[in-house]
Amino acid sequence: GDARVRGQTGVLSERRGSYPFIDFRLLNNTTLSGEIGTKKKVKRLLSFQRYFHASRLLRGIIPQASLYLLDEDYLGQARHMLSKVGTWDFDIFLFDRLTNGNSLVTLLCHLFNVHGLIHHFQLDMVTLHRFLVMVQEDYHSQNPYHNAVHAADVTQAMHCYLREPKLANFLTPSDIMLGLLAAAAHDVDHPGVNQPFLIKTKHHLASLYQNVSVLENHHWRSTIGMLRESRLLAHLPKEVTRDIEQQLGSLILATDINRQNEFLIRLKSHLDNQDLRLEDAQDRHFMLQIALKCADICNPCRLWELSKQWSERVCEEFYRQGDLEQKFELEISPLCNQQKDTIPSIQIGFMTYIVEPLFERWAQFTGDTPLSENMLNHLRRNKAKWRSLLHKQHSSSRSNDHSGQVTGSQEQTISEEGTP
Repeated sequence: GDARVRGQTGVLSERRGSYPFIDFRLLNNTTLSGEIGTKKKVKRLLSFQRYFHASRLLRGIIPQASLYLLDEDYLGQARHMLSKVGTWDFDIFLFDRLTNGNSLVTLLCHLFNVHGLIHHFQLDMVTLHRFLVMVQEDYHSQNPYHNAVHAADVTQAMHCYLREPKLANFLTPSDIMLGLLAAAAHDVDHPGVNQPFLIKTKHHLASLYQNVSVLENHHWRSTIGMLRESRLLAHLPKEVTRDIEQQLGSLILATDINRQNEFLIRLKSHLDNQDLRLEDAQDRHFMLQIALKCADICNPCRLWELSKQWSERVCEEFYRQGDLEQKFELEISPLCNQQKDTIPSIQIGFMTYIVEPLFERWAQFTGDTPLSENMLNHLRRNKAKWRSLLHKQHSSSRSNDHSGQVTGSQEQTISEEGTP
């Protein structure tokens, strides 16, 4: 069947002999189709960039969120958490509750201040806040996984990595700002479905980016649109802002899981040859890419209580895509079939073939610091817990004993598709 895209609405139109009508509003929550929202919101779903003509700034409306985001009752607890923002057991779910769903904005304002970026780049605090609100609002809160809380979690992890001595001793203020901005915006406007889904439904973004790093290109371009719209960096020389935009793109594009082997091979070569020169801006940028890749998939390296929540969330997002594909008679994507792809099997494969190789190399780079050792210990313990849960599943369902095993074909699938 053939399908076409109607304008910037992110909706597939129906033709005779085509796929059934697919309304991408369903991607946010297939059970809440009655709570879609305004026409403006629909127009922004999966758009190439933000819907500028309806933007708050062009209409002269200041975002509703106050600069003082914290309710007084929770202010002390949130401030206490921020004082420990560099610790690995930071609970981003609790922090999001304490900040009334404003974890990303609150965290970034704090980190920009901690790292001295507001003073160094002479940033206007109100403009910074406005930009961060735009970024936070462009994440889809209905996504179980790819939402603003995930972005805040990745940003907090990035902050931890930027403090690793091997890297911190060489970083410039520009490096730090790029790392934090890329982490905060790396999944902005994520639709809750993966690239193969966009390709097989002939979505206009897939066509626009010729089926290459479709989502990552969209996240980057959306970020640039918001940076320009907010005028956060308008006071800087044009060549500086142009360089920032390009480097942001390079960082965000590095999070494409399909490029995992490319980065691993290059990192292994640098480490084996001991030829990383962090005085060189190019080598520092490469390690920022690696740091962002680690931050993006660090969930299995967190405390079990946090890691398990993220695992359940990402699999729920997979299953929603699978349900959508089944509903519209499309082939169900790998890892998206709730009847065959169990959470333990998905997570064990993800840890084994994606996470472990990257974090072992990262530990080699950092020199087995307390943080790296802590992450690898959590990773091993979490993997053992998932194996135990998988064993229990097998014991309770002998008749279905192949459903949860990590097979050779699933290894290939996980290596090609990744998870987050």
